[in-house]
Amino acid sequence: MMLHSVLQEVTDRIRRKSAATRSAYLAQVDEMAARPPAAQALGCANVAHAFAGLPGADRIRIVEQKAPNVAIVTAYSDVLSAHAPLARYPDILKDEARKHGATAQVAGGVPAMCDGVTQGAPGMELSLFSRDAIAQGTAIALSHDMFDAALLLGVCDKIVPGLLIGALHFGHLPTIFVPAGPMTSGLSNGEKAKVREQAAQGLVGRKELLAAESAAYHGQGTCTFYGTANSNQMLLEAMGLHVPGTAFINPGDSERELLTREAMRSVLAITKQSQAGRFAPIGRVVDERCIVNAMVALLATGGSTNHLIHWVAVARAAGIVIDWNDFSDLSAVVPLLARVYPNGSADVNQFQAAGGPGYVIAELLKAGLMHGDVLTVREEGLQAFARLPHVEGGKLAWHEAGESGDLSVLRPADQPFSATGGLKLLAGNLGRSVIKVSAVPEDRHVVEAPARVFDSQEALHQAFKAGELDRICQENAAGGVICVVRWQGPRANGMPELHKLTPPLAVLQGKGFKVALVTDGRMSGASGKVPAAIHVSPEASAAGPLAKVRDGDLIRLDATAGTLAVLVDEDEWKQRPAEAMPQSLRLANGRGFGRELFAGFRRHALSAEEGACTWLEN
Repeated sequence: MMLHSVLQEVTDRIRRKSAATRSAYLAQVDEMAARPPAAQALGCANVAHAFAGLPGADRIRIVEQKAPNVAIVTAYSDVLSAHAPLARYPDILKDEARKHGATAQVAGGVPAMCDGVTQGAPGMELSLFSRDAIAQGTAIALSHDMFDAALLLGVCDKIVPGLLIGALHFGHLPTIFVPAGPMTSGLSNGEKAKVREQAAQGLVGRKELLAAESAAYHGQGTCTFYGTANSNQMLLEAMGLHVPGTAFINPGDSERELLTREAMRSVLAITKQSQAGRFAPIGRVVDERCIVNAMVALLATGGSTNHLIHWVAVARAAGIVIDWNDFSDLSAVVPLLARVYPNGSADVNQFQAAGGPGYVIAELLKAGLMHGDVLTVREEGLQAFARLPHVEGGKLAWHEAGESGDLSVLRPADQPFSATGGLKLLAGNLGRSVIKVSAVPEDRHVVEAPARVFDSQEALHQAFKAGELDRICQENAAGGVICVVRWQGPRANGMPELHKLTPPLAVLQGKGFKVALVTDGRMSGASGKVPAAIHVSPEASAAGPLAKVRDGDLIRLDATAGTLAVLVDEDEWKQRPAEAMPQSLRLANGRGFGRELFAGFRRHALSAEEGACTWLEN
């Protein structure tokens, strides 16, 4: 199938604007790859330190046999259900390496925080920046320079982008991601959301709410909604950085350990020492086409809005420059193939049963909406990722994805749920922002209502509990309200997710009011049915236009036309001064819960559209 013309145009545009940075990046990759293996180049004392803790046989393999030594970088934490299974992975991987005459070492661990635990709490203000801290931790682990390849153990929200950014700064190393899979299905996401809305109205208490949450999040594995963590897994499949089909196999399934062992075999097959002669360092795998494939996969599945920040940063780590215009142009031609909560009622286990990533990739390849001629960690290229794994005679095998197993969850590219992708760029006199339209009912794609401005999410909750938002909706002709929550950008307070705002706003919407959220913060991968213009850039604390909005200003959010504007006289708007972030709020944002340690991150963070990077020059 010929490539879609828009896909080719966007790829060519990215290649042109990335020419200088990509060229410099590849020169560095090639320079690093040309060096002799580290165990031979380092001094004797250096090498002795590196293998002092290893069994004697492993030392012989590294030094005398010059066998590959694989770095394991792990984000293991049993605070994260998705990462709890990773505790035993290093031993499995070391055992598999030895079976093939190689060695493996845990080079380091990286922090792994659970956004589900920190939602609405001060710790959430460290969440976005944890991505860059994870990238730094990955770099520290790999800086031992004793390795011929790397396996990255991580699944969740900021952890995968952080590991990927760190690994791309060691682009000469062949690298594969090793996930643990989603937990089995518990209380449905829809039922969980219903109890949350009841709790927001005071109809159920803490006991009932905790029982519902515990029934939804009940065991090891990733949360079962299609949020940032599971979007990570879809994107890694589309980038060719997994063992094919490994994303959504449950931790306890028979395939899981076999796939984990296959990751070691696969990475050994693409080292410089491999007899297959197929060297595939991650810096070469992740090129412009690979990044476009990831963007297409995100749009086709209605994935997390967080990736309009994270994948800008990931691309930049490989010397590739993308922005929201690229996402928007692709979204106009990429069909929505999946309905997974919050874009539908199915969870990721049902998504996997219907065909999962293999089906999506197969359909997009057939439609000319993915680059098939890319380098991946498998010899067969991206076509390998259009297949599904299964166990046959105690061994792994793969079969073609075939037809959708459930047309209410996955549809072919010529019969999509929507002709366009699940994300939309909004622009206007309030700046640039994004909205996840795939989860929003069509009759809510346009909201025009007076603004109620808040300086924090806590203030919005208080207004809701006091009945203020109900009164505003009842008293104005528009029959609604647009809540503006500002001072939530990267430089203000680390750009926390504001997912706890969904239940009260959903309650108002359920009463028939026209409701929307406009914020320079994030709304998480679980952005739901309430229209939300998020990531507004420039942010309010950088004198962005949200700092000029006043209570009662009429705002129009139009996801159909792609606009976000305050309907104030143009001359008045130009002359209106931007408010400054309250000093008390700025001080509060920098104190307690370790937030003092991240002052430099806040100071140096780029805008959301620039990936909120803290490691690039302003």
